[in-house]
Amino acid sequence: MPDTSAPTVSFHFDPACPWTWNTSRWLVDVAEQRGLPLTWRTLSLTILNEGNEVPEQYRGPMAASQAALRAVEALRADGRNDDIGAFYTELGRRWHHDGETFSEDTVVAALGAVGLDAYAKALGDASWDEPLRASLDEAVALAGPDVGSPVVRLDDRAMFGPIVSPPPQGEAATALWDAVRVLVAADGVYEIKRGRTDGPVFGPRPA
Repeated sequence: MPDTSAPTVSFHFDPACPWTWNTSRWLVDVAEQRGLPLTWRTLSLTILNEGNEVPEQYRGPMAASQAALRAVEALRADGRNDDIGAFYTELGRRWHHDGETFSEDTVVAALGAVGLDAYAKALGDASWDEPLRASLDEAVALAGPDVGSPVVRLDDRAMFGPIVSPPPQGEAATALWDAVRVLVAADGVYEIKRGRTDGPVFGPRPA
């Protein structure tokens, strides 16, 4: 049953980030269990890291992700929120589970796989970078400085994370959701963290 007391939920994401992918799968699970509408929003790590030295191994994935985010903004402009979710799921399946190359070609293939071929024209269109900046600025204004991807927004409050590995499912997923709601609503809570010693562990590959 839909949770009528639930806040409006937005998820600001960069699709190249594997930790963000895990958080998204947790939130999708929660949204399905609780009947929550989930709004997909961009958070460009390319724009966030402007002026910083980016290691060579991250430049290709970030460029491909920036192209994908332009398509996301084009879809958002057309009011196609559910299609953004389908595209992100397809792209994440390919990049994070199937080991496909972080490239614009994979982005094009993912768009085609979910019937969104027409949006491939947005990938090289830098005019979409303006709404990308606006979405990033909105996320940072709500979650504060020194944050990255993902940012989860609940009504007019937001926090970076949660970073989960692997993403919890079922009752564990909703239990974490309830805790996150309390943390986001609490004034004066800025950070709760464990140090990471391993890379991300993914949950089940989306069908």
